[in-house]
Amino acid sequence: MSLKTLIVDDEALARSRLRTLLRDCTSPAAEVTAEAAQGEEALAHLAAMDLDLVLLDVHMPGVDGIEVARALRSRPDAPAVVFVTAHASHAVTAFELEAVDYLTKPVRAERLQQALQKVERFLKERRAAQPAAEVTPECVLIQDRGRAERVPLSEVLYLKSEYKYLTVRTATRSHILDGSLNDFEERYPNRFLRVHRNALVARSAIRALERYDDGEDADGWALRLDSVPEPVAVSRRQLAAVREMLKESR
Repeated sequence: MSLKTLIVDDEALARSRLRTLLRDCTSPAAEVTAEAAQGEEALAHLAAMDLDLVLLDVHMPGVDGIEVARALRSRPDAPAVVFVTAHASHAVTAFELEAVDYLTKPVRAERLQQALQKVERFLKERRAAQPAAEVTPECVLIQDRGRAERVPLSEVLYLKSEYKYLTVRTATRSHILDGSLNDFEERYPNRFLRVHRNALVARSAIRALERYDDGEDADGWALRLDSVPEPVAVSRRQLAAVREMLKESR
């Protein structure tokens, strides 16, 4: 297997060295899916991506590696965590947080390959022990005032990009997520439909397409969704795709 990997380190040179070392790892191999320079950025990637492994620095400004690992601990489907740090003093804490391994810098290629082998075994054993009926549904990890909340994707009715954040709307609440619409669109094309440059809607929640005057365009269009009163505007560019989807679903 090739391990889908997130590298988290506030030092660009440290991330670059890990990328270089991972290219030489073959048994198993590792694919660097994303990188993050701080904990909050890492949590956004973890909420939006399906990953196997996080190579996680401990000391970072803001949310540090220990806090990221704690946020992941409640997720049965969380990626394996391997701490990579210059400080050996946090080893006990790392293993209390169920890290698979703990590497000290400078990381040697042989030692990194051994850590990947541990991760591969860990993931295989966890998957074998989890009955298919108990597989946890995919979720969005929401960080709010230091608290982590998992929102099942099946409950998300739309995602809207506003300023630097996403609004994640369910039938009962609106959550704020530091993420990317493009990530959700690429990962879940069968679940979400792009209806505007700043909005994705859940295909299963669409009730009707109707004329909509937003005060700027009297000839505009919007979607009505199940369980929420507010319409979601459809751009002229996406109107044909929305109509085609509605036609196919009849």
